[in-house]
Amino acid sequence: MRRLAPAVALGAAALVAVAGCGAQSAGSLGNVKLAAAEAVQESAQQAEEVTSYSADLVLDATDGQQGAGKVQGSMVYQSKPELATDITLDVISFDGRNVPGGARAILLGDTVYVKSELLAKFTGTGKPWVKVSASDLGANDQAQIKDFMAQAQQFDLAGTVKLLTASKDVKAVGTETVDGVETTHYSGTFPVDEAVQLLDPAEREHVQEQLSKAKDVKFDLWADAQSLPRKVTLSGSEQGATFNMAAQFRDFNEPVTITAPPADQVGDLPENPGQTGGN
Repeated sequence: MRRLAPAVALGAAALVAVAGCGAQSAGSLGNVKLAAAEAVQESAQQAEEVTSYSADLVLDATDGQQGAGKVQGSMVYQSKPELATDITLDVISFDGRNVPGGARAILLGDTVYVKSELLAKFTGTGKPWVKVSASDLGANDQAQIKDFMAQAQQFDLAGTVKLLTASKDVKAVGTETVDGVETTHYSGTFPVDEAVQLLDPAEREHVQEQLSKAKDVKFDLWADAQSLPRKVTLSGSEQGATFNMAAQFRDFNEPVTITAPPADQVGDLPENPGQTGGN
């Protein structure tokens, strides 16, 4: 998992530079008993049908060469009437260094808005927010924004649960309450090479890169009576590096409001960030 500690660093760097199953037991689905592997498959299918949700997110990573890092925050997601996400990262740290004020990123259709104290100083726009077209992300500093958004979106509900369906050793380990909701707890591992093949091609490359140093990833899934995933944790270690990720989901298919920042608080990303006199 050597890529995941640098992934935490990337969150900070992007903001500084410009600131994105063989079953052993059974769980219940209403009155229907499902084997553990079937229950995980059902949870993945239910996740695919979710059109909006909120989530609390934590990623901790360590690397023997580059130290420890942490990303913690929350996100709101909707797929209709247009794709939109609002991601707030309250904590971004790496090797003992924190990004002051954290960061916030809003994706609305093809437009990304990013806000951070360091970003505002670095770009010198005089505005707290910077706007850039998502379709233009690719070269130089804009590529770092793309990586930042991709890192934040690795917590995607449907994609995360889909990875778990590659498990061959998943089992139900009991029932627990998550955020006031009764759930069945499943635990297992999945082989990375097989799991990423289940993803859409657009997602596959990024996830495979993030998990490139791991052969197997341990997971825990807490699913409610409707098979909706209420909590997912992933963990792994390889060659002295470790990572632990937790995402807790709620407000499935509830109305959400994701709007652009006020126009007078938004500046365009300069062609040469850092050379505008703002640093």
